[in-house]
This record gives sequence, C-alpha cells and structure tokens, in this order.
Amino acid sequence: MELDFEKLYNTYYMKIYSYIMTIVKNRELAEEITQEVFFKALKTEKSFERKSGEFTWLCAIARNAALDELKRRQKQTEFDEDIICETNLQYALENKDTALMIHMYLHSMDEPYKEVFQLRIFGELSFADIGRIFQKTESWARVTYHRARLKLQKKCDRKEKYEIQL
Repeated sequence: MELDFEKLYNTYYMKIYSYIMTIVKNRELAEEITQEVFFKALKTEKSFERKSGEFTWLCAIARNAALDELKRRQKQTEFDEDIICETNLQYALENKDTALMIHMYLHSMDEPYKEVFQLRIFGELSFADIGRIFQKTESWARVTYHRARLKLQKKCDRKEKYEIQL
C-alpha cells in the first residue's frame, strides 16, 4: 500500500517542524531538517512496515536527522573553528557549559536516578530495557527517569536563580 505523500506532508509538516525545533532550537535549521525528513520518508517508504503510525515513523526519522545534524555541526566546531560563524561557536560553548553542569549534577545524584537517567539519555535505551536491567517494570523505569529529570531541573533552576541574584 503506497502512502499519499502530499496528504502526509500537509498533515504532519507543522508537527514534525515543531518537534525538530524543540531539538535544534533554530528556525532555519528546523525547516531544513523537516524538508529532509519528508524526503527521507519518500525514499524509504518501502521499508515502512506500518508497525507504528505514520506520525511515529516520521518522528523517528526526524529525531535521527536532527541528532545527526547536531553531531555534524559539533564535529565541525571541534575541527574547524576558524570557519564557523560567531553565533554557532557561541551556541556550541553554551551547550558544553550546559552539558558540564548536567554531568556535575548527575555525579552528585543518588542511585538509581543517576544510572536510569544516564541509560535513557546517553545510552538511548528504552524504558523496557532499563526496567530489565534493574529487574523492574517498564513503568518503574519511566517513573524513576522522570523523577531524575525533575531533580536535575530543580538544580538547574536553583543555579539560574543564584546567578541572577549575584
């Protein structure tokens, strides 16, 4: 069964664009990646097994495309700093600072929150896999991850308030 790509594009363009925007936080880049997502979907239609919905399939393509682009840009920053414009360099530095802050907070976090968060974010494991590692349920992994995320968010919020008061 062939997909109607015009309908697919018209139905999901803004949702996919918004999703990518939450990842890359750059309007032009999000537009570019969104176009790439629909192009990839068109090219790989035959591999779409329909085990998930169209939107889920497009989100998977979008996530991979956005993360690939961010990795590519990070490598460009690391290996070719002279060519990068000032705004991209500032963006990369902000990300490194944020990443360092998160790692510092993670280092001080209690288990199992620390490990669950790391497995989910850095290991990109599913909640089901994390539950299996801990010999717990998928729901336990999901709740533990969200609690860890809230703990990190509170620490980040406190740091921002502290910096504003200085």
